Amino acid sequence: MLKETRTFALFEAYIYMYYFTTLSLLPSGFTMLRAFSHTHGRCAFHHAKCWHHCKPVLAIRREDVNAWERRAPLAPKHVKELTQMGYKVLVQPSNRRAIHEKDYVKAGGIIQEDISEASLIIGVKKPPEDKLIPKKNYAFFSHTIKAQEANMPLLDEILRQEIRLFDYEKMVDHKGMRVVAFGKWAGVAGMINILHGLGLRFLALGHHTPFMHIGMAHNYRNSSQAVQAVRDAGYEISLGLMPKSVGPLTFVFTGTGNVSKGAQEMFNALPCEFVEPHELKEVSRSGDLRKVYGTVLSRHHHLVRKRDGLYDPVDYDKHPELYTSRFNTDIAPYTTCLINGIYWEQHTPRLLSRQDAQKLLVPVRSAAGAMDGCPELPHKLLAICDISADTGGSIEFMTECTTIDSPFCMYDADQHIIHDSVEGSGILMCSIDNLPAQLPIEATEYFGDMLFPYIEEMLLSEGSEPLESQNYSSVVRDAVIASNGSLTAKYEYIQKLRESREYAQSLKMGNKKRVLLLGSGYVSGPVLEYLTRDSNVAITVASVMKEQLEQLTKKYSNVTSVHMDVIKNEEKLSSLVKKHDLVISLLPYSAHPLVAKKCIDNKVNLVTASYLTPAMKELQESVEAAGITVISEMGLDPGLDHMLAMECIDKAKEVGATVVSYTSFCGGLPAPEHSDNPLRYKFSWSPQGVLLNTVQSATYLKNGEIINIPAGGALLDSVTPMDFFPGLNLEGFPNRDSTKYAEPYGIQTAHTLLRGTLRYKGYSKTMGGFVKLGLINPDPYPLLSSTTPPLTWKELMCKLVGIQLPAEYHVLKEAVFSKLEKDKSQLEAVEWLGLLGDEPVPAADSIVGALAKHMEMKLPFGTGERDMIVMRNEIGLRHPSGHLENKFIDLVVYGDNKGYSAMAKTVGYPTAIAAKMVLDGEIDAKGMVIPLTKNVYGPILERVRAEGIVYSTHSVIKQ
Repeated sequence: MLKETRTFALFEAYIYMYYFTTLSLLPSGFTMLRAFSHTHGRCAFHHAKCWHHCKPVLAIRREDVNAWERRAPLAPKHVKELTQMGYKVLVQPSNRRAIHEKDYVKAGGIIQEDISEASLIIGVKKPPEDKLIPKKNYAFFSHTIKAQEANMPLLDEILRQEIRLFDYEKMVDHKGMRVVAFGKWAGVAGMINILHGLGLRFLALGHHTPFMHIGMAHNYRNSSQAVQAVRDAGYEISLGLMPKSVGPLTFVFTGTGNVSKGAQEMFNALPCEFVEPHELKEVSRSGDLRKVYGTVLSRHHHLVRKRDGLYDPVDYDKHPELYTSRFNTDIAPYTTCLINGIYWEQHTPRLLSRQDAQKLLVPVRSAAGAMDGCPELPHKLLAICDISADTGGSIEFMTECTTIDSPFCMYDADQHIIHDSVEGSGILMCSIDNLPAQLPIEATEYFGDMLFPYIEEMLLSEGSEPLESQNYSSVVRDAVIASNGSLTAKYEYIQKLRESREYAQSLKMGNKKRVLLLGSGYVSGPVLEYLTRDSNVAITVASVMKEQLEQLTKKYSNVTSVHMDVIKNEEKLSSLVKKHDLVISLLPYSAHPLVAKKCIDNKVNLVTASYLTPAMKELQESVEAAGITVISEMGLDPGLDHMLAMECIDKAKEVGATVVSYTSFCGGLPAPEHSDNPLRYKFSWSPQGVLLNTVQSATYLKNGEIINIPAGGALLDSVTPMDFFPGLNLEGFPNRDSTKYAEPYGIQTAHTLLRGTLRYKGYSKTMGGFVKLGLINPDPYPLLSSTTPPLTWKELMCKLVGIQLPAEYHVLKEAVFSKLEKDKSQLEAVEWLGLLGDEPVPAADSIVGALAKHMEMKLPFGTGERDMIVMRNEIGLRHPSGHLENKFIDLVVYGDNKGYSAMAKTVGYPTAIAAKMVLDGEIDAKGMVIPLTKNVYGPILERVRAEGIVYSTHSVIKQ
């Protein structure tokens, strides 16, 4: 026992000696004291033990939020220090990152896709929700602290996966000042951009100025190059080359933090003079045209208490709602360009409102002697660079951020509209929310210097451990938004903010009819366009596709968006359903049973365009018990095909005719001039659904005989030419079980009953090749998971055809050719799609899912390209007289070049019309409904004609 105690004491002494030696070698300001601590006079070195044996792993994730995000949270110099301290640093590969991978490798980093072994994963912007790894530590800008609606699905997923989230935005010192930020570089980039924008705006107003030679910030290799460009412009200003009719230029900087300082740093490259705010009026009128003027605005310069006109900083911090800003009257009228860098919070005064802008943009009276070629400015305030990018914040009318791609817009205060231009009337606005990404290398090094001192304490903890057990500094602890599946105490207010916003939205809806639209894909446009014609309908759109949501909410004023993954957030879905009168689901058909169950639970009606599947039919009794209406098959096929058939069948029965045959073929196709690819096809709806349809089973009735086609691709061997429109060169194949429609259609007398899909000739043969190769396989394929190292198409194809990696291209090509039974056209299609190359396979649950994503990228409709819908119903009738009549119903619809696709129109409008009929009580049947009765199909067929969906009929009589 004595020997063991001595051994332990020696080991403890060694640990002390090792760490104190290490501490002496660390850079100034950085310590490893959190690796061990004293407890009751003893050395508790559990972290040291873990560090010594396990080597905690840090991962720098790849930025994938948008194409311009080229920053990283740490630079190679920081990685080098970490690796020298014994930590393992993984760096996800990215060709977009501005700092080359070789520099991280040289610093000791390991370039690796799989980062699941890391205990701390850091990035700049938020990761995709499907890339999150449970029970890990994550650090990034989450933009959740104001309960930002767009980021609530991410927060929900973080809570669900019990992730510990450190938010850089909340890493503050004892004074509440941020200690980890890109602020300076936002200011630098923002100033460069607005000088470039002023050059463009002046030109649009009739003036060439030295600012025309300044580019956007990202056009410079580094800030030094940008400074030189600004100096060159400044030199021309100092020579008196600014147009006299422009008058003295004044720049106002709000705030005194790093953002404002960064902007001023760039401004100082001009021949400038800083003046006090009260001097602005004078210099704006009679200042020297060979310089520009700047002023830095603090709170006391423009904030006053409403009751007595005084400013008390202590009182303001406690009661900001008692104050107002005089910026609109004392500063703005003498400002050429406002550079806004202040953080705005609710209940604090705004700098400018819409009404303020209207007054500031009143045109000035032209001076005597003004000439057309030398016009005066229409008003003093020309531009605002809102570096804070706080929509609806201190600049009330800044309601949407601009982007690096489209950096400027004009705000017309009279019309209260924003248009993408530098021309016309209004204020030039620049409000890019990721400005430091324009100078990514310097921004990364700057940010990394600030973050580095806090990395270790975040790294030396496990996300699965209770937060209370972590020995964090106050800076780090106060930045933990979520941990162990819950919001931390400091941020529980986020949930209350969410609830209050939702309550406000419900009040806004008032007595309106409330519709929840799930999905924002191809067909949502016509649905929204139709329903929003009624101002008494309020619509909420829930979708995982953020950009599409933003576009829809911009276009329609009475539409609210919710960014969420409906499938992964059942609780949130249920909450949304409960607040609405009707749900329209445009999700994949597999999601409809889940949605239907939420509608049943909350007694809310549902409309979908998809098939009434067996899984949906199982809910029949529950739907009836809930007393709700669930409408399915309300699109094109199924949908309009039913309605056109039933209109014909019902009319035939009215004159005593009997249906002896029914065939219906329908297809969504590219217009002939846009069918120039091996599939003769492009995607206007769910790609995976299109692919899976080719391996479905099919059953139909032909001349009294039931034909069964098994699943797995045999369907493609049942293709027949379709010559009813000979110029289109079509082919068709059976679609699912046609025989099940005999009873609902009331045509049990028919000896032929066939519903099928139309494609251009050659499609089925090409798809047959994909089936042979095993590419249309819906079974789970773990190697394509987002958590595994990515495969290239070449690697995947080698696995599918059974040859060893690595393989030469010609070897793989020959193996694939053999698998295709030497079919050259099928091989050409495989090559054309790049399936033998080194392009990465998209992450997916299955091979067919990956192929669908790949095809969606390879076979989209391009700008100006249009699709078309072709439907042909042929109904054989025997009349009481004994003669036969073949009734032909044709529907051909083309997409609009600058409007909706044919598929969107023919699916979206029937769905929207049916939804409106349910809302208005025109459809009041309870239970499962499909459009087979006259009271449903009659009004819909009449109303789709008004939307340009027009069909024709003709008959051939046989004696």
